[in-house]
Amino acid sequence: MIRPAYLLTSLTLATLFIVTGCSEQEKVEQEVVRPIAWTKVKPHDLTQVRRLAGATAAVEKASLSFLVGGKVASVAVNLGQKITQGQVLATLDQRSFNLNFQSAQAKYAQASSALNEAENEYQRYKELVEQGLVSKSGFDNAEAAYKSALSNVEVAKSQLELATKDRQDSTLQAPYDGVITKRMIEPSQQISPGQSVFEVEGHGGLEVHVSVPESLIQHLSDGMIVPVRFPAAPNVELTGVITEVGTRAETANAFPITLVLNGSSPILRAGMTAEVDITYTNEEYENALTQLPNNQINSSSHESMIVPVSAVGAGLNQSKFVFVYNEASQTVTKRNVIATNILGNEVFIASGLKAGEIIAIAGVSFLREGQKVTLLDDNVQRFN
Repeated sequence: MIRPAYLLTSLTLATLFIVTGCSEQEKVEQEVVRPIAWTKVKPHDLTQVRRLAGATAAVEKASLSFLVGGKVASVAVNLGQKITQGQVLATLDQRSFNLNFQSAQAKYAQASSALNEAENEYQRYKELVEQGLVSKSGFDNAEAAYKSALSNVEVAKSQLELATKDRQDSTLQAPYDGVITKRMIEPSQQISPGQSVFEVEGHGGLEVHVSVPESLIQHLSDGMIVPVRFPAAPNVELTGVITEVGTRAETANAFPITLVLNGSSPILRAGMTAEVDITYTNEEYENALTQLPNNQINSSSHESMIVPVSAVGAGLNQSKFVFVYNEASQTVTKRNVIATNILGNEVFIASGLKAGEIIAIAGVSFLREGQKVTLLDDNVQRFN
């Protein structure tokens, strides 16, 4: 038979063991220190940089053509050949131009001869009519013949000038020093007036053509200087001056702009890819600052704090928070922040953080206020 006192003692010991076991288990759980991925908060100026791709082109470039048509007699230059101003590039068959010129010359000589005869007749009749030896009608006929001959000379002279110009235009000359970038004719080829036969580029330097999104075009103006880089020539860094800003959008609501490069490099050629850095102010951030009380804005209104997207958690009433590490207590503290914009994988923070503070950047939804943590070695690769 079990005595009541003995039974009470056994129950008491069992209860103590259970309580002691639970306390030790809770103590072990409380002493678990979680490692966290972390980063230091960095300040960021309100200005942002957008890199746009474009292409280089020669400042001096032209598509050359004959002003007259005909059959190509000779081509004096080849693709890639350097040329000098006034150099003959190609000529057309001269026979028809020479014949037209000779015909115009003969007509002009004939008209000039007829003018001399008509002028002599007019002067003779003028003297006779003053003496009363001929009728007034005879003088009028002589005067009309003289004026008609004078008009015929003017017409013949114009035709001679046109024939002379056509003969000159049948020879194509270089407009300036440069290089042949495209050749589109061959000897014996029949061409029409205005048909492109060569493309040439001068030595006046290079320019860059870029299409700018509509969201950035208001930040650009003539005379601005911007940095320009070239993927094919990574060691070449130049600046460009904006000389033209399009007023009408083209493909994909982008506006064309033109920049003239300051300087040159023998590596660069027309048609290469160029990258233009457009620096502009984050207007969304500035507008957000105007909506905040002065006591909620970072000490420097010209810079914001940027943190990774993974560091920001969503709280109640659309609030945002981060966990800030306290080095003295080795714990994290939940702190509300005001985010104004997201660019890529970074969040712009207008209030709540200071530069240099350490924050958790992964698993923020699993952290709690005052939790003890350790910082992961920055050299250890982490996977989120």
